[in-house]
Amino acid sequence: MTTHLEVTVGQYTNRGRKDINQDFHGLCIPTEPQLTTKGIVVAIADGIGSSDVSQIASQTAIGGFLEDYYCTSDAWSVKTAAQRVLSAINSWLHAQTQQSQYRDDKNRGYVCTLSAMILKATTAHVFHVGDARIYRLRKGDMEQLTQDHRVWVSQHQSYLSRALGVHSHLEMDYQALEVEAGDIFLFLTDGIYEHVSPSQLRDTVWKCSDDLNNAAKKLAEDAYSQGSHDNLTAQVVRVDNLPNHNSQILYRQLSELPLPPVLEPRSAFDGYRILRTLHASHRSHVYLAVDESNIDEPVVLKAPSIDTRGDPAHLERFLLEEWIARRIDSPHVLKAHSPNRQRRYLYTVTEFVEGRTLRQWMIDNPQPDLETVRSIAEQIAKGLQAFHRLEMLHQDLRPENVLIDASGLVKIIDFGSAYVAGIEESARNEQTPYPPGTVQYMAPEYFLGAQGTTRSDIFSLGVIVYQMLTGKLPYGTNVAKSRTLAAQRKLDYMPIFDGHREVPVWIDDVLRKAVHPDPYRRYGELSEFIYELRHASRTMLSKHRPPLIERNPVLFWKSLSVLLAITVAFLAWRLHNA
Repeated sequence: MTTHLEVTVGQYTNRGRKDINQDFHGLCIPTEPQLTTKGIVVAIADGIGSSDVSQIASQTAIGGFLEDYYCTSDAWSVKTAAQRVLSAINSWLHAQTQQSQYRDDKNRGYVCTLSAMILKATTAHVFHVGDARIYRLRKGDMEQLTQDHRVWVSQHQSYLSRALGVHSHLEMDYQALEVEAGDIFLFLTDGIYEHVSPSQLRDTVWKCSDDLNNAAKKLAEDAYSQGSHDNLTAQVVRVDNLPNHNSQILYRQLSELPLPPVLEPRSAFDGYRILRTLHASHRSHVYLAVDESNIDEPVVLKAPSIDTRGDPAHLERFLLEEWIARRIDSPHVLKAHSPNRQRRYLYTVTEFVEGRTLRQWMIDNPQPDLETVRSIAEQIAKGLQAFHRLEMLHQDLRPENVLIDASGLVKIIDFGSAYVAGIEESARNEQTPYPPGTVQYMAPEYFLGAQGTTRSDIFSLGVIVYQMLTGKLPYGTNVAKSRTLAAQRKLDYMPIFDGHREVPVWIDDVLRKAVHPDPYRRYGELSEFIYELRHASRTMLSKHRPPLIERNPVLFWKSLSVLLAITVAFLAWRLHNA
């Protein structure tokens, strides 16, 4: 008998009598070790008829959930991983509506329902918001597992009380159920279950149990023939085999695993061979290693220090770093390395970048040319944009967290202070008025206890560009000392010009705007900042337009002569008529 989880799935969707299909469904059955550590995901979403973009929300919700859930740390529980992913998706959808023409009418925005199940070991984890439904058939009995989040105002009129994308905060139902071999789960949108009775649903599934795709199609056809005017989507999932008890013990939660010991060079550890220590502190140990299954590819292995065992907030941030690294796909952001085997200790693995930090680069290049500075800034901005597109902030951008390889490729590293929209901050961050970044590069609003925005990351990048050009900070060390709005209004920006390098005058205006103490007076987008580092705006050019005598001396003297001649003629006329 197999020791692995096995299922059979049937799926079907059709637009029915509607012009477009706003339903979306998805399924992922991964290979090992993720089949054991993460489980099987089945999900269904239903758009709302009042929205012309709801099908985008449905597709985004399903696609994002299937992709991002498997990027979460194996150390997170299923509940934690799924809820955090769904909260992030909800935040993104809500932000899209707020930035669109539908911000004043959420029922026309990026909104959808979502019902999902994660089968892991012998447990079904059910997540639900909206009015799609999940049923369980067991030994001839059928039970509805979800409750509709719909409010009826009359016999014929109702509205969704909860859905993805409606509010910035997501309230989602969750339950964990023990699973038995032979259990069948039905995922249905309202276009089907409102027109097919529970008994007919059950009978159809039993009759078509040898072909679950046909069962799903038959349920949709029955609803259509019985007058449904909605989209029609059905998923049928049968649990064929469950892992045995010994297998469950073997693959326990990574959160129960021990922290690694301090590792020595040439030692073997969990399928890796340690080459040398890259960094060590009371918070973490970082090693250069090779995966013994691919010794030609060096990796960086990062482990929490034993001293952090009693600090759950630190371990939570440590695990969040891995999820962020897996989610972001950018050549300018450090990539996670995913081994194809089970881990026995708590640690993370990323790619190894052969190069130096931007801090070391600045020491080696104290007076870089403007074009080189622009190139580095543009690459950092592309990495930050990858964060911002996913509703994330880096929050600790500094020269030590930027790597430059031998070819000049720039990568952002260290996501321990990153903010992910929709994910509740850890207890440690709730106790501090600003994230644990480096004060010289943090935006002033953090010192007021405000939540950061994309403009906060722009401030940090502006400080780095300023420092590459001058070797100094735009406000010295005074930003960290300014803990009130009044104090921040008194911050004195120091112009970049020192008389030793040729930098266009308007570059100073660009940097002054990027690092302005008031976030609303900075650039609103990274693309604006990067563009103006190369192209001066008309306002800046007119501000620094040289006088006519410098631009065209001949024209200046001719104009002055004409003006003098006119003045003399006027005075002569006045004298003649006196």
